[in-house]
Amino acid sequence: MGALVNESAPSRIAPRPWPRRLLNRLEIDQAVFFAIAARGWQFLAGPLTVILIGKFFSAEVQGYYYTFWSLIALQTVFDFSFHPVIVNFASHEWGAGGQAMARHARAGAALGGDSASQSHQIATERLASLLRGSLLGYAIVAVIFLLVVGGAGLAFFALGQASDTLAWRAPWLALVALTALTFWTTPWLAMLEGCDEVKSVYHLQFTRAVVGNLVVWALIPLGAALWVPAAAAAVRLGCEAIWIVAKHRVFFSTLLRQPRGARVNWWGEVWPFQWRVGLRGLLGFANTFLINPVVFLYHGEVAAGQLGMTWQILTSLQAACMSWLKTKTAKLGMLVSSGQFAELDRIYFRLLWISGTFLALGCAAFVLLVFGLNHFDWSLAGRMLPTLPTAVLAVAIVLLIIPESQWTYIHAHKKSPHLGLAVLGAVLSAVLIVKLGHDWGASGVIVAYFTMIVAFYLPLWSAVWWSCRARWHAEPERLLVDRETP
Repeated sequence: MGALVNESAPSRIAPRPWPRRLLNRLEIDQAVFFAIAARGWQFLAGPLTVILIGKFFSAEVQGYYYTFWSLIALQTVFDFSFHPVIVNFASHEWGAGGQAMARHARAGAALGGDSASQSHQIATERLASLLRGSLLGYAIVAVIFLLVVGGAGLAFFALGQASDTLAWRAPWLALVALTALTFWTTPWLAMLEGCDEVKSVYHLQFTRAVVGNLVVWALIPLGAALWVPAAAAAVRLGCEAIWIVAKHRVFFSTLLRQPRGARVNWWGEVWPFQWRVGLRGLLGFANTFLINPVVFLYHGEVAAGQLGMTWQILTSLQAACMSWLKTKTAKLGMLVSSGQFAELDRIYFRLLWISGTFLALGCAAFVLLVFGLNHFDWSLAGRMLPTLPTAVLAVAIVLLIIPESQWTYIHAHKKSPHLGLAVLGAVLSAVLIVKLGHDWGASGVIVAYFTMIVAFYLPLWSAVWWSCRARWHAEPERLLVDRETP
């Protein structure tokens, strides 16, 4: 057929096959694919894990198992939302240096001594400064986490009338120690993500999820019981360490050198943004991770296990659907850095629509599944919440994706305004969760969670997003020049 081609005719690009066109319309590149694959694997693997837990764990062990994970989520507090801060700062430096290089390459200018190479050198040194400072900070935080959370967990379980027959202390301390060690891998991965190695980072997450589940499935029937979370933490640490050394040691060898020129001004640039983002994340902890421990404390491990299983499935769905936006965090930062606000909005709105649609469909399917389990009186239904509270929680999870995505958009500008509203929301949320959780158990905390999203976070954060977007994009020069304003 090649001999029949008319060489004088303009060449035509062969149409892409329909699966590729569909993926393009759904904004699924390799990074999104691995992110969704990781979450999809966890969602598909979740039922098997649930079945194994229901079969081999007693109700008491199940309660401790999910509460272990709830307390370990305190790492969010100690991380202080530093990971997204590193990603956003790295993306701005990477975008600025890379774009200068690209402009001079297109113009055919030499790289030696010109502004392109200078811009690249400045960006490289600032990235090196960012990495070295982050590693030091995370090392300090890891030690504090080990001491504080390890001791606090021992006190919490004792306060909640801990079992005299179940060996939970050693597994708990092992889990805390391994989690503390994973703190030090965070800045390496955040730098990779901010420097446009998003595909590699989410490929790691997929690999880590598969290996982790295989280990968990092997250990549960063997009677590992509460050692299972510690084993999962060990798998995560091993995968991340191997990935950093084996795949990216050349990249990091440059950034680990002592920067000689430009440096990141931690107190003038990073900290004003960091403490606002971190405090906002810390306050958000009261609206989410406080839920399961409150039920455990006031209504026992069985009720906490039911809520924990339902919560884990729905939040896993939410995390999977947020992958469209999370994988574009660095891209959004680069677009802000270069002032391409029209493209920023196009990508943001399209990804929000896609992720929101898939989340709504997934949550609806899960509610129907819970209804079916209860209707046919399957034993597994007793390990999850009834249909009505599950449905209310599902609606809240779907609505929450809107304010969550709005803050991803805002933080791409290296800004985090209106902290006072976040403080007010956290206080109201904590009061409602503790009060309604004490009185009504799992149903009470779900009502508190739903109320805060519908009556507070959704309307107020939408107003903040709209106001900031209109103001910042109307003054693009000021936004691009004023790098140090939080």
